[in-house]
Amino acid sequence: MLDERWVFYKNTTPKTVAEGVVRRVLAYGKDLMCVENRFEKGAVGSLHHHPHTQITYVVSGAFAFEIDGEKKVVRAGDTMLKTGGVEHGCVCLEEGVLLDIFSPMREDFVDSM
Repeated sequence: MLDERWVFYKNTTPKTVAEGVVRRVLAYGKDLMCVENRFEKGAVGSLHHHPHTQITYVVSGAFAFEIDGEKKVVRAGDTMLKTGGVEHGCVCLEEGVLLDIFSPMREDFVDSM
C-alpha cells in the first residue's frame, strides 16, 4: 500500500493492537502516514514514545490524554501535537475514533500488518 494514491477503507485491514483498540493503516508514503484507531470505552493506549512527529485528531468520543506528563480530556474536533521522543498515552472515556498522522511513516506498523 506504500504510495497508493487511492486507499479505500473496505480494503484496509483492521488489527487489534490492545484490548479494545483496533488500528487501520490508511494512506501512507515514506514521509507521511495516516492511521485510524477505534477505541472501546475504557480501552488504554499505553504510555509510549517514538521518534516520529505525530498529530492526533479526535474524530469522535472522549479521551483522557497524557503528553509529556501533562493530562487533559479531549473530545471530537480537538488535536494534539506530539514531537519525536515525547511520552504519551490515553484512556478512552467514551467510545471513539482517533486519526493519527505520523512523519515519517511508522515502518513498524507496516511490518506488523
